[in-house]
Formats: sequence, structure tokens, C-alpha cells
Amino acid sequence: MATTFPADPAKGPHKLTLAGKIGAALFAFWGILHLWVGGEGLRLYFSSPAQDQWRMFIGGTEAPFSAFQFPVDPVTAHVHANLILNFCLDVAGYGLLGLLVAAMLYKRASWTAYFMALILIGLCDLSFTFLQVTSGTIALNLPTIAGPLLWLLAVIITPFGLPRLKSFRDVI
Repeated sequence: MATTFPADPAKGPHKLTLAGKIGAALFAFWGILHLWVGGEGLRLYFSSPAQDQWRMFIGGTEAPFSAFQFPVDPVTAHVHANLILNFCLDVAGYGLLGLLVAAMLYKRASWTAYFMALILIGLCDLSFTFLQVTSGTIALNLPTIAGPLLWLLAVIITPFGLPRLKSFRDVI
């Protein structure tokens, strides 16, 4: 059953089909996972700055725990802890974007939301995947590839659930 949205006299009613709902759910789940990264980074910032925070971001083939030089002086540890926290909070901001995209998709069958997800969330996940995971800095495992996989599935599935895109004006 499709969700029907208020009709725009010029365009007709917008309908979000099952594929669109699945896409919206995938983006919502993606957003929740990324909010967790922000929360975990904040928790570690207050409990064990730098050392445990770094353990979230190393462990790959090119940056094993055993070879990593954790900061030992207070100034370097402080700088590392703040930079890592900033990164984690940025990731949480992307998580909020994922939830906004999901809501816009579900409530409005929005092509604008889809393209925001494709470009902005894609920038987040693809840069993480190629700069951190495939480079060997971060371990390749389910938690590290879950976000990029969810994003990929969502960007493939979602367009099948959106109204037909007739022109770029439909995006705006």
C-alpha cells in the first residue's frame, strides 16, 4: 500500500511505495548508527581521552594496535582527544542528516532528500571507506562497513519508491 501525500495541482499526488519506505528506513538506521558514533566518542572523551578514543579508529592492517604510538604527554593527548571528539560529533551530525533524509522521504517522497543523501551522506561514507577502511587504518569488519553498505542499499532502492522524476524542477 502506498502512502499518498497532498496533491500539488501542477504535479498530482505524490506516492511513496514500499521501495521508498525501505529506503527511508535504511537511511534512518544509518542515521542512528552514526548518532551512536557521536555518543560513543563523547563517552570515551570523558572516560579515557585519546587512548580508548583511538581504539575506535585504528586496528587495520596498516595501523595495528601493537604498532600505534599513543600520545603520552598531556598536550598531545589533549589535542588528539579533542580532534577525535570533533570527528565523532561531525559523524553524529551526519547521523542527524540521515534521520532528516528519512523523514523527508517518508513524509514527502522527496527527491531533494534523496539527492542530499546521495551526495552528502555519500561523501561521508565514501571518504570514510576509501580513506580509512580500504587504506588499512581501520579494521575491515561488519561495524566499519555497515554504514557504507546501508547507504549503498538505500541509494539503490529508494528511487524505485519515489514519484517519477520528470525534470530537475521536481527536485527543488
